[in-house]
Amino acid sequence: MKKILIANRGEIALRIMRSAREMNIKTVAVFSEADRNALHVRYADEAICIGPAPSNQSYLLGEKIIDACKQTGAEAIHPGYGFLSENARFAKMVADAGLILIGPSPEAMEIMGNKLSAKAAALKYNIPMVPGTEEAITNVNEAKERAIEVGFPILIKAAAGGGGKGMRIVEKVEDFEEQMQLAVSEATSAFGDGSVFIERYVTSPRHIEIQVLGDCHGNIVHLFERECSVQRRHQKVIEEAPSSVLTEEIRQKMGKCAVDVARSVNYTGAGTVEFILDENLDFFFLEMNTRLQVEHPVTELITGIDLVKEQIKIASDEALSFSQEDLKINGHAIELRVYAEDPNNNFLPDIGTLQTYKTPKGNGVRVDDGFEQGMEIPIYYDPMIAKLITFGKDREEAIERMVRAIEEYEITGIETTLGFGTFVMQHEAFKTGKFDTHFVNKYFNAESLKAEDETEALIAAVIAAQLFQKDADVVANSQNDKNSSDWRKNRLKY
Repeated sequence: MKKILIANRGEIALRIMRSAREMNIKTVAVFSEADRNALHVRYADEAICIGPAPSNQSYLLGEKIIDACKQTGAEAIHPGYGFLSENARFAKMVADAGLILIGPSPEAMEIMGNKLSAKAAALKYNIPMVPGTEEAITNVNEAKERAIEVGFPILIKAAAGGGGKGMRIVEKVEDFEEQMQLAVSEATSAFGDGSVFIERYVTSPRHIEIQVLGDCHGNIVHLFERECSVQRRHQKVIEEAPSSVLTEEIRQKMGKCAVDVARSVNYTGAGTVEFILDENLDFFFLEMNTRLQVEHPVTELITGIDLVKEQIKIASDEALSFSQEDLKINGHAIELRVYAEDPNNNFLPDIGTLQTYKTPKGNGVRVDDGFEQGMEIPIYYDPMIAKLITFGKDREEAIERMVRAIEEYEITGIETTLGFGTFVMQHEAFKTGKFDTHFVNKYFNAESLKAEDETEALIAAVIAAQLFQKDADVVANSQNDKNSSDWRKNRLKY
């Protein structure tokens, strides 16, 4: 493989290009008119504009991306995450064009892209499932009856969904009809597929996912777990590896289940099998993401494996160079997604110019970003600015480094989730590992950051006052020394 096209933008495009460069592989960037001066465009060996700013006129047009490959002679396409990364139709288009997709087969994508067919595949290996329906339900009365059988509270979920869209928690039967109609409507709008299913709602869930790699020679391994329970609007904000609550026995069981799920569709490439963990540490299969995850750096740090390089090698038909027994957990890693969002305003996106942008440095700190000072945050795409990742010999050191790194991270011109990150790192529930996916709802509100800001301002004022007094004392002592010196000099004259 001599040249690959990265069908993405921002930090993930840069991250892929850097690994490709280390492998002596040329890279091609595609960009919208809004990204003409973006860092990934400047870093690539070649770059092609594929359309206007809206993603449905640029990054989501598979035909334009394939044309860009043909123009530049790129042999393969890395889709990153988001956009077309889990689009089975696009994967088939790539194969039909005689190109290589750095990812799984269209068939595996299609099966795992629908939660119901994914469940059916996983059931072949007796993977534990949350009690609920095994098929899509459209009839409201029938659905209500099934919900009563499962037992409230229940969760209505879009079969083709993700990111919390088309998902509704229903506490009592009286609310079921309205919530189902809302879920179907949202799923139809977001995915073009209104099919939904029902699961028992786990009241204190933790979100645990397992990273897997599979090659074209039948080898599949897992690279341990990531905990992704700190979320807002069912989307992750903080991830860590390993989880603070898994025993080695549970880790091995979940890892085996993840490998079996991948094996059920002859999976090749990097993928993530997601589970829900209840208060009794029982786990249940949720879904499989057939792509590289946003939070993949924490896995890379605890295993020493470059997942992008492994993806490229697998797509080049190379066998995995390591076995499950070769993989060990080393240390602890935490990732904070630095979003252009205002935590004080329900995490709503914020747009503007990065008037100041200075990243933290030092031992155990990694920043994956796609911006620099003076750039604007575009309104057309996901508001993530960067991923801040820290690594330590243990969880405590990783948390300490994250607090220090956030303090060093300077961003002005927009609101970000940096302050929220500090709040989480210093919260007793997070530090002790006693938290679940309800962390934000339980512990965080706008007053939390306001109180923290007021405390920091008070501390700063006290320090400033102490420094002022110290300076005054130094001046006074200096004056006293001068007077003493003159007195001695005058005494010697007489």
